[in-house]
Amino acid sequence: MRRDDRDLIAGTLDVLVLRALASAPLHGYAIARVIQQASDDVLKVEEGALYPALHRLEVRGELKSRWGASENNRRAKYYQITALGRRSLVAESEQWERLAAAVSRVLRTA
Repeated sequence: MRRDDRDLIAGTLDVLVLRALASAPLHGYAIARVIQQASDDVLKVEEGALYPALHRLEVRGELKSRWGASENNRRAKYYQITALGRRSLVAESEQWERLAAAVSRVLRTA
């Protein structure tokens, strides 16, 4: 990834994580995989960015976690979006859509 791509994900990682968890609880590696697959391999979330984001979201009450077994029967921490997290996802998604539309308008006119 180019440096600019990494900067973009740093600014939007929380909402991407919340979106990845909107359907079902997942462990960290699966969250990163969902984001990467949904972005057609454009966004690759590094562990060094993902786990601090998960912790931050959990501290804010937007996620909760529990220990369980992964697909390969290893111990893994599963994260689940909370009601607060769902509200944040809606608000952040709307804000991102407004921002993306504004940037697109500027790029078309510049």
